[in-house]
Amino acid sequence: MAFDLGPHAVFIIAAYLGVATVVAALIGYRTFEARSVSRRLSLLEEASGRKRAQ
Repeated sequence: MAFDLGPHAVFIIAAYLGVATVVAALIGYRTFEARSVSRRLSLLEEASGRKRAQ
């Protein structure tokens, strides 16, 4: 199945690749940030001697 993207094929492919790269970077950043926040929360809970409900 081949698609004819016409004379703007390079731009269209570059745009899709750019969007995919940005989305992947955002997902990676949010995953890293969530782990960091979870780790900091665990340290604060240990320091206070309280446990959060699960």
